[in-house]
Amino acid sequence: MADEISVLIVDDSALMRNLIGHMIEDTPGLTIAEKAMNGKFALDKIPRVNPDIIVLDLEMPEMNGIEFLKERKNRGITVPVIILSSIARRGAEITMEALSLGASDFIQKPSGSVSEDIHLVKDTLIGMLLGYGGSYRKAQGKKLLSPSEYKPKATQTTQSSDILANYFSPATVEPARPPTQLRKPSNTEIIAIGISTGGPDALRVVFSQLDSDLKVPIVVVQHMPPGFTNEFAKSLDRICPLDVKEAEDGDSIEPGRILIAQGNKHLEVEKKGINPPVARLADTPLVSGHRPSADVLFASVAMTYQNHALGVIMTGMGRDGAQHLGTIYKEGGMTLGQDEASAVVYGMPRVAHEMGHVMEQVSLQKMARRICDVAKTPR
Repeated sequence: MADEISVLIVDDSALMRNLIGHMIEDTPGLTIAEKAMNGKFALDKIPRVNPDIIVLDLEMPEMNGIEFLKERKNRGITVPVIILSSIARRGAEITMEALSLGASDFIQKPSGSVSEDIHLVKDTLIGMLLGYGGSYRKAQGKKLLSPSEYKPKATQTTQSSDILANYFSPATVEPARPPTQLRKPSNTEIIAIGISTGGPDALRVVFSQLDSDLKVPIVVVQHMPPGFTNEFAKSLDRICPLDVKEAEDGDSIEPGRILIAQGNKHLEVEKKGINPPVARLADTPLVSGHRPSADVLFASVAMTYQNHALGVIMTGMGRDGAQHLGTIYKEGGMTLGQDEASAVVYGMPRVAHEMGHVMEQVSLQKMARRICDVAKTPR
């Protein structure tokens, strides 16, 4: 179908190309543009098949994924790339290099370079293909499959159906009535951000544009596997005027410092008596399907800072953070949500908006400016 998102699959394993291809064929709104066994063949095929998104392995003969990304950049190719690789399990530095070279996001293959259990990451992959591929098609002025053309398939999992229903659902409903605030907003003393799919790119945009004199600490939950958040924080630190680091238990919450939640650890803030606030990490159960969870962070920030907090919910699948962004609102804090037009996946911010928990919707390009303005405004 002409309006489907076309996917170029690049992997040296014929089995992997076929398994990934079956997932795409089973998903309404997606179609296979072509398959390639390495980066060189992929570059040859791109002008001919004109894909909307590329799924890329990193370990391949002749031209590997990193070499492909460098050449893609040299040729000015803007088609988004999702890394799907076993190297993402052990090579955080290489994965972050891939992101710095323009890859949009990454997924770990479950069990090595040839993962016959690749279906375990199907829902994550499908969400990314629809999100990034759909955004690219829209930016290119191409049509997308309309909600009336969307036909669910009997083979879909419940989660797949939720992802697709969200993607193909009609325009946002009117938001519910906002919660009653217990107190009026006061000066901002902390900024909490919850973000998921689309986050690596979005945080690069926001953090590179923050004011160097922003004197408010920032705490962030970005859904990411363990072992990657340290390198991710380092990559953000290189482009951000403020200090960015992976959160460790007991880290002080300081002005001008950004703490990124560790993969597989909940991040909370704690303030006891006259002692300065600190970060706390926890192995407690998943919340809203995640650890770290934006809901856990937002609830903790609301309890500790009440009307001195700014909560921000950005691009991501699902609903993590939507409920307790409302707790920040209720306690008298300020709340922002990324708008639909600029979100790769308008899931988390959409749910928060529909619940009435978002005071203001902001585009990605204006988010850094709005965060700084809200944080610096005396109240």
